[in-house]
This record gives sequence, structure tokens and C-alpha cells, in this order.
Amino acid sequence: MNAYLKEIAAICGIDKNLTTHCTRHTFATTVTLANNVTIENVSKMLGHSNIKMTQHYAKILNSSIERDMEQVEMILTTTK
Repeated sequence: MNAYLKEIAAICGIDKNLTTHCTRHTFATTVTLANNVTIENVSKMLGHSNIKMTQHYAKILNSSIERDMEQVEMILTTTK
């Protein structure tokens, strides 16, 4: 599988060493978590038995922190 990923990267002009680990990490962060998918659902999608395994792949994105803080701000300003 990694050999195919390297071939695809070369064809697409991607200068990064693509591996299955890299693609799982990208899927977990960029594709799912950055698009508001819950970590519980991401865990299921990756086939993990518990969320701790998922947290290894899924780093917290600055954009998700920013989005969550904007939601908190909106809630606090509308309840005054």
C-alpha cells in the first residue's frame, strides 16, 4: 500500500513521503475533525476500540479551538 501511495505522490507532484500512517492521520484531522465530526465517530471510522487510540492520530486543530471559542462567545453574549 505504501508503494502505491509513493507512486500516487510522484504522479501528483506531492513532495511528502506518503504512508498509510500519514494518510490515516490526515483523514482523522483534516477530513473529519476539521469538519466537526466528533472524535467518537472518527474513532469508529478508524476502527479503534477506544478513543485513546484515536487521540494518537487526531491532534487538536487550532481552527477547531477557534471555532469552539467563537461558539462560547456567542452563547455568552446572547444570554446577557
